[in-house]
Amino acid sequence: MQIVVLGNESYREELGERSCVQWVSTFQELISTDADVYVDLLFENDPERVNALKQLDHKTVVINSNLYTVTELKAPFVRINGWNSFLKNTVECYAENEQKEKTEEPFAVLGWKAEWLPDQVGFITPRVVSMIINEAFFALAEGVSSKEEIDTAMKLGTAYPYGPFEWAEKIGLNNVYQLLDKLSKDQPRYTPADLLKKNIVNSGL
Repeated sequence: MQIVVLGNESYREELGERSCVQWVSTFQELISTDADVYVDLLFENDPERVNALKQLDHKTVVINSNLYTVTELKAPFVRINGWNSFLKNTVECYAENEQKEKTEEPFAVLGWKAEWLPDQVGFITPRVVSMIINEAFFALAEGVSSKEEIDTAMKLGTAYPYGPFEWAEKIGLNNVYQLLDKLSKDQPRYTPADLLKKNIVNSGL
């Protein structure tokens, strides 16, 4: 089995080098490579990109997408939570029943245990972690404590691997903001904190 993965250096460090896995750095390389499984960890919901992935007939296509469901994309993809720091061991994912069996071998090669979930925006962990990060920005704006102290308190008090601001940096603050913003359209409790939005604007994202 040959697996081709599109990802950056952060993903490569997280997953490590594995047999049967070829890493590429551009989308064109991904779709031009002859493989059995195509993993797009840098997926964007662009019509041309989606159509190009759809053209990989009879192949297993795995996309990193917390924002867009398979139902929205209208494509037979395997959808995973591929945020940085979430690709070790258990991976939250969705696929139609006929696709699930096809993922057993490639997921084993990649070191993933599938946690099959409904085809919903954000799965479970990204929703929860995004809310934690959002609440940390509320606390920072209110002068409760500093970023460093909030990170330290959360790691020591909850045994999380990272503090909320550290996690936001690893995930990418824009990813967190986009998920919160989309969820907030139907559920106001996900509304991004003003300071979080300000950081997005100031960073030019």
